[in-house]
Amino acid sequence: MNTTALPRFPAAPAALDLKVEGMTCASCVARVEKALLKVPGVRDASVNLATETATVHADGVVAEAAIAAVRKAGYEATVKVAGAPVVAQPARREGLQVALAALLTAPLVVPMLAQAFGSHWMLEGWLQWLLATPVQFYFGARFYRAGWSALLDRAGNMDLLVALGTSAAYFLSVYMLLTQEGVAHLYFEASAVVITLVRLGKWLEARAKRQTTAAIRALQALRPDRAVRLEGGVEREVAIESLRVGDLVVARPGERIAVDGEVVEGETQADESLITGESLPVAKAPGSRVTGGSVNGDGRLVVRTTAIGAETTLARIIRHVEDAQAGKAPIQRLVDRVSEVFVPVIVLIALVTFLGWGLAGGNWEVATLNAVSVLVIACPCALGLATPTAIMAGTGVAARYGILIKDAEALEHAHRIRVVAFDKTGTLTEGKPRLVQLEAIEGDRATVLRLAAAVQGGSEHPLARAVMALALEEGILVPPASQVKAVPGRGVEAMVEGRRLAIASARWAEELGTGDAPYFSGAPADAGKVGCVPGSTQSLLLDITAQPRMLARLAFGDSVKPASTGAIADLKAMGIRTVLVSGDRREAAEAVAHTLGIDEVRSEVLPEEKARVIAELRGQSGPVAMVGDGINDAPALAAADVGIAMGTGTDVAMHTAGITLMRGDPALVAAAIEISHRTYAKIRQNLFWAFAYNLVGVPLAAFGMLSPVIAGAAMAASSVSVVSNALWLRRWKPASREKA
Repeated sequence: MNTTALPRFPAAPAALDLKVEGMTCASCVARVEKALLKVPGVRDASVNLATETATVHADGVVAEAAIAAVRKAGYEATVKVAGAPVVAQPARREGLQVALAALLTAPLVVPMLAQAFGSHWMLEGWLQWLLATPVQFYFGARFYRAGWSALLDRAGNMDLLVALGTSAAYFLSVYMLLTQEGVAHLYFEASAVVITLVRLGKWLEARAKRQTTAAIRALQALRPDRAVRLEGGVEREVAIESLRVGDLVVARPGERIAVDGEVVEGETQADESLITGESLPVAKAPGSRVTGGSVNGDGRLVVRTTAIGAETTLARIIRHVEDAQAGKAPIQRLVDRVSEVFVPVIVLIALVTFLGWGLAGGNWEVATLNAVSVLVIACPCALGLATPTAIMAGTGVAARYGILIKDAEALEHAHRIRVVAFDKTGTLTEGKPRLVQLEAIEGDRATVLRLAAAVQGGSEHPLARAVMALALEEGILVPPASQVKAVPGRGVEAMVEGRRLAIASARWAEELGTGDAPYFSGAPADAGKVGCVPGSTQSLLLDITAQPRMLARLAFGDSVKPASTGAIADLKAMGIRTVLVSGDRREAAEAVAHTLGIDEVRSEVLPEEKARVIAELRGQSGPVAMVGDGINDAPALAAADVGIAMGTGTDVAMHTAGITLMRGDPALVAAAIEISHRTYAKIRQNLFWAFAYNLVGVPLAAFGMLSPVIAGAAMAASSVSVVSNALWLRRWKPASREKA
């Protein structure tokens, strides 16, 4: 594995991100989304209750119009600045209000609790009113404001249900206080307790939700505020914002490296564990790439800055995690559809409950209390939090171990994968082949090596670098080449010293009319020395100026990554079929597949054909994941149900894939599928309890089996339990890490 390579993440597509305040349930989410979709030019809007954010994709929309639409819907919105620190929202004021509300409510509840011990006493009615009124209209003001906005928008939300239910209990008690003589049983404690419990539940819920953003805060904490810039041989500490690309920055022993860059002086070991998930220190020397936020070891480094601000690797990782946490999983659409009709249906059930009890028994007090219980217990907080909190926890813990999940859809789809297709070079093998055998057909060895190096001189392909490395090692003077042209899946051609030459695959050689391409018999002689897998990649040096003819045969050897064997075994243990999809010749591909225990091989596949192979595999076995690292893998990554890119690969591959493995370790493929299984299980658990809670609670309340106080406590507990259940995901570790 190339331990010095670090992921180079492409920039995220432009979108308007808003911070939305005041949302309390799934119905609020639906209202904000509808409001944003009405803004001219908006193509798509996604609102996340757990992160309290809205992501808007639009054609030329201005932030002011989107913010105005959100405010018209009854909520506050501000533009979320890219890269701004995610901070735990101050909870002191909220906690203080909950405590004050509880102090005012306690005297109302104590007499009710005392009845269980045979004590029958209660506060004077006017004193109950005095205690309950500030709770109802000061601490409960937020429910009236948000509920009124919902009514104006001809919609409903949790706040409307709480406002209706507690107002009914409060004003019933005021009516009884004014009209009944003597000591009447009032229900001020019901309205006050419900408001206090709901506020307490929201406070506890907010505290729990803040823990789901711990992954982002941990990444943000890696960004140094200051850097030591080297100017004219003098070290000067400056603000990180003042650095520019090309600046020389000093990383002292034990400090965090301040910038993305290339080492120009010094040697050290760097701890990149919080960025790539790699627990072992990584050697750094001149020419190595380093990432801002990693910890320098015991050596002094001078680093030339290559990226700053939002373009740094760490900033892009944070952006991708935020996007995934703010995104919606497909299963959330079910919740959205339910939430659109949920509140009106509950209000209707409450009305039927009120009329049913009142008309049937004539006791309108009981009818009111039962209707209040229906309104209170049905608040759809848990429904709105069930999916996003699980996604936030799942993507956060995955990022901690080097698995960057870029969107919630990829996270949800990954648990259904039945087939994983792998590219070979750079994915299962090191991707650093060596030219292990060179046989001249025309001329001598030095001449054909000189010509082959000239053809490959302008290419970044791994095989081209292998040819150039051998030429440099043997001191060969490489002539210039012109009209260099890469032919995807076939090779490369160029003009060298008046001749048109090509480095070609056997397939291309046959297409050019050279006839059958003879290959080396057996493994290359040097293969064992470099630890190469059997079945080397072999190419031909051709002269195609006139009649194509072969000048030389070249054999390239590559070694399997140490983690590849275990990665395939882990997938098989999960019941997943593995397939090798490679452009390499059949012998080389089958040798790698045999070494690793891969189930099926598709060899000599051109880049444009890989997407077709993915479609065939899907038709045969079900959902397919594609794992690759190169430009030629991009079509297959896009065609797969889940694309998984190696972070040490190309930007195109990472941009196309839904999941990126930050340290290019194939063992993380099984881990990515495993965390998807765990996350989806949490989503299903949360949705089950959220729906079951309402399916059981609403009928019980309608039939008079729950008091408003119990209903309020159950409603608050449901939201907290959903978030707490999702937080269990933070304890997850990849199976390979647990074994270690």
